[in-house]
Amino acid sequence: MSDAIESAVVSGDVDTLYRDGVVGRKGAFSRQWAEDMRDDITTAFWDAIQRPGGAVTRGPRRWYVEIHPQNMRGFVELVTHPWVVGMCEAVLGPKYEIVEIGFDTPFQGAKNQPWHRDFPSPPESYEGRRITSLAFNLTGVDVTEEMGPFEVAPGTQWDDGRSWKHEMFPLREQWGRFEERATRKFPQMGDVSCRSALTMHRGTAHASPIARPVLVLGVDAPGAGHAALHDMMVTQDYYDALPARARDHLICRVSPELVPVTQKHDIEGLVMGAE
Repeated sequence: MSDAIESAVVSGDVDTLYRDGVVGRKGAFSRQWAEDMRDDITTAFWDAIQRPGGAVTRGPRRWYVEIHPQNMRGFVELVTHPWVVGMCEAVLGPKYEIVEIGFDTPFQGAKNQPWHRDFPSPPESYEGRRITSLAFNLTGVDVTEEMGPFEVAPGTQWDDGRSWKHEMFPLREQWGRFEERATRKFPQMGDVSCRSALTMHRGTAHASPIARPVLVLGVDAPGAGHAALHDMMVTQDYYDALPARARDHLICRVSPELVPVTQKHDIEGLVMGAE
């Protein structure tokens, strides 16, 4: 794809993102790349679930795990992909910050999550209608109805939310508006989506015996401040080998050796509000 066509695609997708709060790109990565991603995050999950603070619950039979960039073979390909870079630059500016890499995995028996956003809305968003943080999602399986698909309420990224519990969880009586707008997503391996972290969403009940791991890449505009909730780390040799297009945006510690992640961002409302 030429630079001109890629730029036009990104421009149109930015418009969709600002209107709906979410946009997707089909087939951005190969199925082999997605299979490698799934293998890496599956290994990381079974390691994390065995140590305190390694995996945090996001409701019954649903866990979130953060990893270090070099624990995922395809990390560089992900953060240097032209569409990912283009969306980050267009929405967050040329000095965007990569602050989080992790994955959410629901298993059979996971329940509907409460409608929520990932963190409170800043004034730049609820007053200025500017997106200051993005979440890119990539599935590790071809999603079916039985796998508890991700549900999103388009257009809700601008909701104020300051009266909600923790400014993230509206009362159940307010859910009707989100349910009226609700759209279920059925991505295939290799697809990537981009959403405002403020767009109202939830994972749904998971009946399938097949788990549904989803990679999450979190990216901030300068000053958004979400790096404080995470603790990415790389070794010096890995950092030195990164292309500038990745290294210049990565907010992380450089350490002689990797220390397993102890997570800081435990969302209590997802545990208490599952149905």
